[in-house]
Amino acid sequence: MAMETQAGGPGAFAEFDLGRVPSPCFVVDEVAVRRNLAVLKDVGDRGNAKVLLALKAFSMWALADLVGDYMAGVCASGLWEARLAREHYHGELTTYSPAYRREDMAEILHLSDTVIFNSPDQLARFQDEITTARAKGERFEIGLRLNPEHSEGSVAKYDPCQIGSRLGFPISQLRAEHLEGVDGLHMHVLCEQNFEPLRRTWDAIAPKLEGLWPKIKWVNLGGGHHITRADYQREELVAFLRQITAQHDIEVYLEPGEAIALDTGILIGEILDGFTNGVAVGITDISATCHMPDVIEAPYRPAMLNEPDEGVSVRLGGPSCLAGDIIGDYRFTVPPPAGTRIAFLDQAHYSMVKTNTFNGVPLPSIALWNSETDALRMVRQFDYTDFRDRLS
Repeated sequence: MAMETQAGGPGAFAEFDLGRVPSPCFVVDEVAVRRNLAVLKDVGDRGNAKVLLALKAFSMWALADLVGDYMAGVCASGLWEARLAREHYHGELTTYSPAYRREDMAEILHLSDTVIFNSPDQLARFQDEITTARAKGERFEIGLRLNPEHSEGSVAKYDPCQIGSRLGFPISQLRAEHLEGVDGLHMHVLCEQNFEPLRRTWDAIAPKLEGLWPKIKWVNLGGGHHITRADYQREELVAFLRQITAQHDIEVYLEPGEAIALDTGILIGEILDGFTNGVAVGITDISATCHMPDVIEAPYRPAMLNEPDEGVSVRLGGPSCLAGDIIGDYRFTVPPPAGTRIAFLDQAHYSMVKTNTFNGVPLPSIALWNSETDALRMVRQFDYTDFRDRLS
């Protein structure tokens, strides 16, 4: 999810010719991705921590080799992401899901270096599969996800610690016997946040783990860390990571997803039609519900590339039949005629992995751009068969 208040400026895309690619199309700047990766690697190196890419946020495997140059590995949310990780990415693979299907368990254990369970009961339920896999020579570690019961989220649907959350075992219920056969603990609280919420979370949970540290080899602090944002307190984070490692003699993991792709991509579209109905309306080939579902789910208003400070206001929406398929109100110097190209900022993360073909709306193409050399490569273009073959 990208919030306009947190998205950066247009960067190199301010000069990008929107007509160079088909419409609609995601364009990702590999230079910007490399810059974010370098920041994360530096934090991991200096903080004695391992940093993993969360595939749930950014699964553009055309950049897998680049990711492998900087990250210690990736984390997956289930069997299909785990397969993608082993086919294309490098380094460690951690897999976590709120619940696993029994028929998937053997392959997940085979693919993963670490498998994290959501509760002690679920871990016990799959003990036979774990024993069988290890008897075959499979090597993997086991983790347990905790619910810190410390809320830092401002929006309930993105808060893993909301009342009644299904994500993680409540820390207030944790006992020493729950850590039998468990190598490490996983916790995830943040969403697009700075360092201080992480510090407050740790201060809240650390006393509750006293006496249990000798049983723990590692702790995974999850994602939601906006480490590559300009105002993130990276020096404080580095010191914090080193402190945890030294104090408890454990290994520390971070799982940023959005931070890797923050401000690295745009979604280009085209105005298809326009009219007035109380307000000026523009219909685009970008659909909020099909191409940027967080616009509706969060909700939020994505920033538009090169939007003027003053001008006429136009309500932009997609071509689907959903009445609420509205992206937002945007300013134009003059009412945009059909054929006008537009682009929305900061769309590389989450938008790309959440696209769908509701109403038969075509999927955006995917292009990779190098803002230093101006090289442009079309990575993927979709057609009718991609829609047809999802159906029966």
